[in-house]
Amino acid sequence: MRISFLLHNGYHYGGTIRTTFTLAEELAERHEVEIVSVFRHRDQPLLGLPAGVTLRHLVDLRKDSPGYDGDHTDFHRPARVFPRGDGRWKQYSALTDARIGEHLRGVEADVLVATRPGLNVHLARQARRGPVLVGQEHLILTGHSYRLRRDIAHEYALLDAVTTVTEADARAYRKLGLRDVRIEAVPNSVPAPSVPPADPAARTVVAAGRLTRVKRYDVLIDAFAEAAADLPGWTLRIYGSGDAVQDLKGPLTRQIAARGLGERVFLMGSVTPMEPEWAKGSIAAVTSQRESFGMTIVEAMRCGLPVVSTDCPNGPREIIEDGVDGRLVPVDDVAAVARALRAYMADDELRAKAGRAALAASERFDPARIAARHEALWTELVHRGASRRVHGSGRAAAHRALGDALDGVYTLKARAGRLVRRFR
Repeated sequence: MRISFLLHNGYHYGGTIRTTFTLAEELAERHEVEIVSVFRHRDQPLLGLPAGVTLRHLVDLRKDSPGYDGDHTDFHRPARVFPRGDGRWKQYSALTDARIGEHLRGVEADVLVATRPGLNVHLARQARRGPVLVGQEHLILTGHSYRLRRDIAHEYALLDAVTTVTEADARAYRKLGLRDVRIEAVPNSVPAPSVPPADPAARTVVAAGRLTRVKRYDVLIDAFAEAAADLPGWTLRIYGSGDAVQDLKGPLTRQIAARGLGERVFLMGSVTPMEPEWAKGSIAAVTSQRESFGMTIVEAMRCGLPVVSTDCPNGPREIIEDGVDGRLVPVDDVAAVARALRAYMADDELRAKAGRAALAASERFDPARIAARHEALWTELVHRGASRRVHGSGRAAAHRALGDALDGVYTLKARAGRLVRRFR
């Protein structure tokens, strides 16, 4: 098969980019695979180029490049195809509308895969008749704005399939009533680590992720303080940094000092790759209020660490078998996190047994296995054909016209709401 992925920015770094590169590289062993990045802001991709995969871009944001598009007139005009409800809308423009549309109408592929809601809408509205159209959801439906969920419910009807990373999210999508659209849950993949499995005798708890409120590292620090109070030698390492909106390094540093944990809890900053850091620990901890999947859980398990995780929506409960390869605890419950951590910290045999179970269970997320699931779905759809989705037909045109009308109505309502609030 000829497979083409459409990605927001393949030259940056992030979970969607990483999992797309991993999947593309695995598929490239048997198929012709390309990744088309809407934006390019640097010469080389931060994650390196996947073996056997072609990477190209549509809009060049490198100011020193002869193809720089930042001065293009349409670059400063708002996007009309890319939906306003997608959080990236301000980065898109009339130029991206045109470039993406030109690409989707001309690309020679059997399967076109888009990787975020706004690009899935482009796929539904602009792709030519023929290729199988697959929209991927790397977050969760309920985490999107009302406006974007409305667009999804309408626009995705012209796709052939939607894949989510959890079965819980697939159930949410099935409730939208997208008739004739295959909705399947296929988790993200994580390659086998390049380092030996963790030593269960280590006395280190490891956590990783952005230093933002949703990760609730304040809960983890308090829980570790309780769990390790009479267990000397144990330390906690938290890897990650904040972002432009949230950076809790300062508050967390003060919390560590206030609890007298300066020699036991460490904010390590961002580290790439993380594999060697996971392998230095013997327990992993996740205290998030929500997760769309839980890549760090799988990464830790692939290194042989049992994971103590909050039982938050949507991913952890589909990855961890409670009491076997980790523990699931209530969200925001310091005492429960402390009890689960302490159970592993205080029992070397239990910790080693759970680590072995985690290592074995994590093999189901191996790239070869995950790629095979995508491959089976796409092959079936290719063989079935895309005849039901007639993009040049009156049905498709009417569908898009209705979408434009709904978007106009929503915009008018939003403006009216702002005026009412202004004059109250």
